[in-house]
Amino acid sequence: MANPEGSAKHIVFFITTASAEEGERIARSLLEERLAACVNIVPAVRSFFWWEGKVQEETEVLLIGKGRADHFSKVQALVRALHSYTVPEIISFPITSGLPDYLSWIDDSTLPPGPR
Repeated sequence: MANPEGSAKHIVFFITTASAEEGERIARSLLEERLAACVNIVPAVRSFFWWEGKVQEETEVLLIGKGRADHFSKVQALVRALHSYTVPEIISFPITSGLPDYLSWIDDSTLPPGPR
């Protein structure tokens, strides 16, 4: 049962990709594996970051996923298997509160907890 007060049971996660095609492939895989209830794709994110000792600039695609905290290790494994970057951004934030119906929808749309 979803906790309207939040319990870090649910997460929002960010993933950046090099292209829309890569982002779509990862998003669809996360949904097909039921590791995410929803993935938003934000095109043309301008990113500045340190890499190999200097500041880099790239246009990337940002994926914003919603899912369960207990599946995050599986999210990371799937993304690493499909991603073109050596060190992809795969980070999560706890959902500390939310509309109870929405949190229940996340539960209903993803794998049940536990091993698969």
